Amino acid sequence: MATEAEQAHPSNTSSAPATNQGAKVVKVAPSARPAAMRPRHWFVVFSFLICVVAPAAVTGIYLYTRAADQYASTVGFTVRQEETNSAYEILGGLGGFSGSSSSDTDILYEFIQSQELVQAVDTTLDLQEIYSKPTDDVVFRLAEDASIEELVAYWERMVRIFYDPATGLIEVEVRSFDPEESRAIAREIFERSSAMINKLSAIAREDATRYAKEELDQAVERLKRARQALTLFRNETRIVDPSADIQGQMGLLNSLQAQLAETFIELDLLIETSSPSDPRVLQAKRKITVIEKRIEDERRKLGTSGGGDGVFANLVGQFEVLQVDREFAEKSYLSALSAYDTAVAEAQRQSRYLAAYVQPTLAETAAYPKRAILLAVVSLVLFGIWTISVLVYYSLRDRR
Repeated sequence: MATEAEQAHPSNTSSAPATNQGAKVVKVAPSARPAAMRPRHWFVVFSFLICVVAPAAVTGIYLYTRAADQYASTVGFTVRQEETNSAYEILGGLGGFSGSSSSDTDILYEFIQSQELVQAVDTTLDLQEIYSKPTDDVVFRLAEDASIEELVAYWERMVRIFYDPATGLIEVEVRSFDPEESRAIAREIFERSSAMINKLSAIAREDATRYAKEELDQAVERLKRARQALTLFRNETRIVDPSADIQGQMGLLNSLQAQLAETFIELDLLIETSSPSDPRVLQAKRKITVIEKRIEDERRKLGTSGGGDGVFANLVGQFEVLQVDREFAEKSYLSALSAYDTAVAEAQRQSRYLAAYVQPTLAETAAYPKRAILLAVVSLVLFGIWTISVLVYYSLRDRR
């Protein structure tokens, strides 16, 4: 059977039969049909319209017709710690004059996001009423009768905190549906934060002076007990100062000793010039006996005689013990008072306060919601999901 080439050119076949007998036959594929839309193509188009175009259009219509304008108020502050150095440090150029406490700033950063602050601001400004005003905007407003957990979650959406740990600066952006209300919330956040820092500063001062205050209280109590014991001793003995009474007793003894010496001299003179039975001699002897007995009694009171009971000696000993206790208590009190004053001065030298570098601002135009950005993000997300779904579909279809 002749090939197609031989049928098309019979002259060539007859002229060279030996040359074309070993040639290979090449089959040519038929030409492609014209491109046309098939059902699967229409399915992809419809899925794009339903999954991407329609939701994006609904989102755009909602953003530009129903979404309420949101006004932002910004407040910026930082925690400052002023340290007033001593005169020596100032003259010597030692130390810094001010600084910031990063730990206090970290506490403040967490406090602004806490449920405690949300409840405090809600009590003052009624956040439920402020954030549920736009009834048409069901996406961006707060649901009515929201729980405290829902309010805290919504607060995290409407209040954004920008914190730089390196510098300790905090900037808070507050959003609401009214510019005045946004500024009121920002101002309330600043005031509550300032109160928190003052509380932390007071706690720090209390901790710094607590031990000195305890020692001062103990010293005061010791001094009170010492003075009360000394007062009780004086009331019971009816002696204000035993030392003064002893001096008086010693003066009396000295006077009696002098009188006794004079009486002895008189008796010696009488014995030389008169008989022993002379009444004057007897009178002098009786006087000597009385004076000696009085001297013995006075010495017994003072405790200077061997067989005396030592009433005044015991009183003086008790008084000296009480007086030593009082002097020690007074010195302890003065030392504790000085230490407490030093601790208080040191604590007051280091004070924390909240310094605002940006006061709560009042917005003139609505900055949120960012409709164009939100619409673009939604469209991109929908397009990405649709693209992945189509690729997965064709991948599964090609594997069949």
